[in-house]
Order: sequence, then C-alpha cells, then structure tokens
Amino acid sequence: MLAHPLEYLFHPQSIAVVGASGNPNAQGYGFTTALIEYGYRGLIYPVNPKYENIAGLKAYPSLEEIPGPVDYVISCVPAPHVLRLLKDCARKGVKVVHLYTARFSETGRPEAVQLEREVLQLARTHGIRLIGPNCMGLYCPKEGIAFSDALPKQAGPVGLVSQSGQAVEEITRFAALRNVFFSKVISYGNAIDFNECDFLDYLTHDPETALILMYIEGLRDGRRFFHTVRRAAATKPVVILKGGRGESGARAAASHTASLAGSTQIWDLAMAQAGAISADSLEELVDLAVSFRFLPPVKGRRVGVAGGAGGASVLAADQCEKAGLAVIPLPPECREELKAKGITIWDWIGNPADMSIREAPGFDVGDMLEMMAKNDNFDVIIAILGEPHHERQRGMSVDDYLGGYKLKQITDKPLLAVMGERGLGIHNYDDWNWKIMYEARTRLLADDIPFYPTIGRAAMAARKLADYYQRKEIAR
Repeated sequence: MLAHPLEYLFHPQSIAVVGASGNPNAQGYGFTTALIEYGYRGLIYPVNPKYENIAGLKAYPSLEEIPGPVDYVISCVPAPHVLRLLKDCARKGVKVVHLYTARFSETGRPEAVQLEREVLQLARTHGIRLIGPNCMGLYCPKEGIAFSDALPKQAGPVGLVSQSGQAVEEITRFAALRNVFFSKVISYGNAIDFNECDFLDYLTHDPETALILMYIEGLRDGRRFFHTVRRAAATKPVVILKGGRGESGARAAASHTASLAGSTQIWDLAMAQAGAISADSLEELVDLAVSFRFLPPVKGRRVGVAGGAGGASVLAADQCEKAGLAVIPLPPECREELKAKGITIWDWIGNPADMSIREAPGFDVGDMLEMMAKNDNFDVIIAILGEPHHERQRGMSVDDYLGGYKLKQITDKPLLAVMGERGLGIHNYDDWNWKIMYEARTRLLADDIPFYPTIGRAAMAARKLADYYQRKEIAR
C-alpha cells in the first residue's frame, strides 16, 4: 500500500525551533523543552543567535549553520521576519514550516493580510509546505512530538484536527482523565496552505487512528470538506464540534483564526448527510470520544435505567426522553422474573427502576441492571451510581460500593455509568465518601467502563451513538 502524501509530515528526522529562547516563559523555550521531555527521537536544533545553549542543547545562530539536514521548522519569530525565514528554509532544503507565528489575517489589518499572502506565495515558489500560521502545530505522542508539557504522553487510537491550540490542550487532557488517548493531533490555525481537509483525509487513511475528532471555526473549501467528511465517515466515526455558531461566536472566530462561520442549520444538515456526528460543546465532544472508544455498537434507543431513587428516577426519565431515548415500561417478562424471585413489589417497580422501594436484601441494583441487560427489549443500559453519604456506610470499601452494581458482569448491552461531580473545596479532600467515589472512578477506568457526570450527558451520548449506528446499518 502506498504511503499517504502527508505521512512524512508526522515523521520528521530533525526539527529546528527558530526563535527558540532560554526564557522559560517564552513559547520558543516551550517548543524546545516539550520535544526533549516527550522523547522526540530525531535531532532537535534550537536556533537563536543570542544563545549558545538552550535547555541543554547547542543553539545555532541560523538555520544555515546547522550541520545536517532539517526536515521541519517551527517558527517562533515575529511576523515581519517570516519571509526571511522562508528564504533561509529554501536554502536549507526544509520541507515543512509550522508557523506558530501569529498576527496575520486574523487581525483583520490589510497589511497583515497582504503579508500572509506573500508568505504563502514565497513558500509555494520554493516548494515549502506550511502549517498555520497562528497555531500550535503537531502533537504525536508515539513520535515524541509535542508543543506543550500539559499534553498526555500516552498514545491511543483517537485523531484530532483542531483550528485552536487551546482546544487541543483541553480536549486531550479531559479525554485522558477518562482513559482516551491520541494518535495524531493537529492544530492548524489560519490554514493558508494545509487545511482541515488535508488532515482529515490523512487521519481517514491512518491505521493508528480509529476515531476522528474535529474542532472547526471556519472552512477554506466547504464543498471539498463535505466530500472529505463523507469519505472519512464511511470508514470510521467522525465527531465534529463547530465553533462560531452564534453571532458573537462568529465574531470571536473571525478574530481568532480569520474564519467565517456559516448557518448553524445548514451546517448540522450537511454534517448529518455526510455521516458525521455533531457535538454541541467541548464536554460533549469528549463524552462522544469516550463512548465510541469503550462502548459496543448501540443498536437502538430503548434504554433501561437503574440506580436512582425517588425523584432521581423521575428526573432520569425526563433527561433520557429529552435526549431522544425511549424510556420503555418494564417488560412483562421482567416483572414475572421479579415475581418468581419473591420480590413483592414486582408489579410496582418500573423503568427507571426506583431501587429505594425494594425490600429484599438479596436483590440489588446490579440484579436489576443485569435483568435489563439480558432482556431483548432494551438496547442500552444506564447505571446511576449513587454517592454513599449515610454514617452507616462509613468504612465501606470501593469493592463494597461497586459490588452492588455488578457492572463488570453486564456484558450483554452497552453500559454507561453516571457518577455525579461534586463541588469540592480543599476541606473536603479527606471526606470518606469522596475517597470512595474517586477510588470507584479509578476502578471504572481500569475496567474500561465509560462514566459521565450527569444522566443527561450519558443519555445524549447514547442517543447520538444509536443514530450513528442506525445510519451505518441503513447505508449497507
């Protein structure tokens, strides 16, 4: 199989940071130290005539004084110096320049727009490809390429294409807290050369990427993007968060990456037709990444819910229906099974199952969840993990706490766990119930059981996966 035309981009043998700095607060220092800390296996060349050494590496006064070839350049020089840098890159035979440098067309100033055009023209004249400007560039943990020390070092099967570098940091860090890690990540900024279509096409063909996430503020070529998304979505799930959907968001997008936003309704319709999944927030983007990563195909919208009590069960039903799930009545065969087990409330308990009204100590939430999972009338199961808070529960272990839910035994259906996020202050960190809940989170992570902070977020993730798999089935 022929390598993708962009394959070389993610495997440079040498990287020069032009405008590297010995100041720990400067991004030129951050790019250099991130490559060292993440174990980049190629050669790292800091370039700045003011320093002899940067972060323990020999610094060079110019690109031309580097003794060996340079594949990839990170530009940290001011915008007026970029044209001269590109001429140096041409003489050195550099293939790719990542322009961290900003203050181009995103400023809206005519002279900055003109300079950006000149930068692109000069790069094309010399056969140099550009990432950016105004972006953080590449993060490839397997290759040891990173632009920040705040990114996870572990690699995984998720790819991310993002117009914003800050969004990359938030998405990757929040996802890592739920055991989702990344193969290749690109922050591409103003996209005057390589754009979202190029990177999406690459991830579509990348064998190390099983799921693609995108954060987009605007498009360079809407028609090409639609067709690229459709090809990608036919191969693997594509989840897209669109920034600049409202009027004020569109203004912010224009000043951030010189992007023009379009109609929300047209966008949502186009992405649905292309087979992509739209996320409405960064939190939902991560929820969907977690769901695709750990859940089997969700084949329908019929949900079984257990674990809540009283009002929580009523609210759970409301949230599931609001998300578009079908909260079906408890099937007759489940009631018959309860009756056979001697559960006197067999004709009372429903879906969601209010487990506060059970009177048999031998029948717990886990038993109800198992029963629902084995019943063909349910497509997906949601377990609400209540927080232990009574004094009689003090001293219980995480095994005692999770044991009643039997989550590891539920293998018949997609299972989503709900664990509320408590508002904690520093004085809460020694609370016994806080410790149990976070020990339980650790256990769920180890068992690859996805969890969500609210029933509404779990339900929405389940519904969007159900829609995705239904479309895939129809397309066959």
